[in-house]
Amino acid sequence: MAGEQTLRGMATLNFWADDVKAARQWYTELLGIEAYFQRPDAENPAYIEFRLGDYQHELGIVDRKWSPNGPGDGKPGGAILHWHVEDIHAAWEKLLAHGAKPYDPITVRGEGFVTASVVDPFGNVLGIMYNKHYLDILGSKNQ
Repeated sequence: MAGEQTLRGMATLNFWADDVKAARQWYTELLGIEAYFQRPDAENPAYIEFRLGDYQHELGIVDRKWSPNGPGDGKPGGAILHWHVEDIHAAWEKLLAHGAKPYDPITVRGEGFVTASVVDPFGNVLGIMYNKHYLDILGSKNQ
């Protein structure tokens, strides 16, 4: 990774909500677009996702019960911005070697989507992610 940028670009910004259906409605009205992805389904969403802006960045709304610190405990995690990285394991080790502390371990979220986050020495949550969508968009811009 020497000489390469570690953080390539914003991949996904996650917000937490106690009521994901209500958050979906609120953000749909605010953004003027529908969530394009919902899991496990539209009636019982635990995760929804919108694509925004010129690079179709991802805004994910996650059920607060899945927060790394659990629901309503007052710890960091209101929003986690995940930066795309080429090698999540190497980026994780580099962050830890620079004094960051684990927050949410490396976790496969689906095929081509792997996340992790740390708390930097100053108390900020920094998310990293291998994100196939980021690479697809980057590839389409470079054609």
